[in-house]
Amino acid sequence: MKLNKEVLAEMKVKPGESAGLDARSTKHVASDWLGPQDKDRHGEKRKKVAEEDLGEFVDELAEAQELLWANGTYSLLIVLQAMDAAGKDGTIKHVMSGVNPQGCRVEAFKQPSAEELGHDFLWRCSKALPELGAISIFNRSYYEDVLVTRVHPDLLEKSHDMPSGGLNEKFWKDRYGDINAFEHHLHRSKTRIVKVFLHVSKEEQKKRFLSRLEVPAKNWKFSVADLAERQHWDEYQSAYEEALSATSTTWAPWYVVPADHKYALRALVGGVVVDAIDQMGLKSPEVPVDSLAALAKAKEELLADK
Repeated sequence: MKLNKEVLAEMKVKPGESAGLDARSTKHVASDWLGPQDKDRHGEKRKKVAEEDLGEFVDELAEAQELLWANGTYSLLIVLQAMDAAGKDGTIKHVMSGVNPQGCRVEAFKQPSAEELGHDFLWRCSKALPELGAISIFNRSYYEDVLVTRVHPDLLEKSHDMPSGGLNEKFWKDRYGDINAFEHHLHRSKTRIVKVFLHVSKEEQKKRFLSRLEVPAKNWKFSVADLAERQHWDEYQSAYEEALSATSTTWAPWYVVPADHKYALRALVGGVVVDAIDQMGLKSPEVPVDSLAALAKAKEELLADK
């Protein structure tokens, strides 16, 4: 099964164009892939369709990963960016539930260490890139250095990156250029990149924060720091708008996925990932002719073994 091409095209930020986050829905895509909304007010039918689609995507992803590993000619990097409580962890858990852990690694990037601050902003992420045949998922990434640092520029004072003349627009444009060049290099080196922004509304974030506070089993998910960052909502939206617009390229496009409904979010991300691997054109590796005789002999020995 493949996600509708119209849905994929709608979510993709076209290279050279604005991301247009203000005009994008956080609840659904315009392409009618789950069925009519007006005839399903409670979303039960739509939720069922999304969950069935996700199940198929999970199965296809498991098969695709096996081909990816067997071929060893490409690797896949999945970058997830979002505001707090948008659903990154749950998306990883559900979408990647069928893959073999040996060929898939999740990297979560927190505040940089003293060692990491002593290097360029791409260094710590470059160490975690997937080898050929493998999948790496970045739960946050080097994009934090054009998002969090854009909202809190004082953080740059802890690194060697703060320009002597102070921050200006050229500094951020240079960073976007560095990211584009870095990702272009990865693409030429057979690493395919899927970048997903989970587009959640401020109202839905509030609901999820309250759920974490009201349900004891979810208390551990809440951080007072999350509430502090919420006060900078508009600044973050502006930073995301500029970053996505500047770094969505033909070799590493951004997909803006509506995240207010988790059931739809997970199915859409699954469809995006499956499409990315499908574009690699992977096939089962052929066994060399000179090895076929050895395989036939091995089969005879096994059949004769009593």
